[in-house]
Amino acid sequence: MYVILTSKPGLYTATLEAEDAVVESYKYLFYGRCKAVFQLARLDAEAKVHIVEDEPPHVRNVVSTKFLDHFDTLDQARAELNHLVRFGGLDAVLQRCQASEVAV
Repeated sequence: MYVILTSKPGLYTATLEAEDAVVESYKYLFYGRCKAVFQLARLDAEAKVHIVEDEPPHVRNVVSTKFLDHFDTLDQARAELNHLVRFGGLDAVLQRCQASEVAV
């Protein structure tokens, strides 16, 4: 199964306990500005997502992936991500990036 994780630069970062499960990462550019980073992750079992605020006091929450939408294939997860970021004629682009580029 696959899930989509979302981080918002300047607000919070979401990371999966099993970081090696992330198979693709994308920057969401809205009129040229990075508004979010999406990660598609493959899971063999439920896991925990750590959500940490970027600003002090760096509040941390832990959420089970059972609360996220699940997709049977990577193509289904990609299709959902594309659906989430497209709206009319807005200048919104998904830019694939390497995991090392995720920290924006």
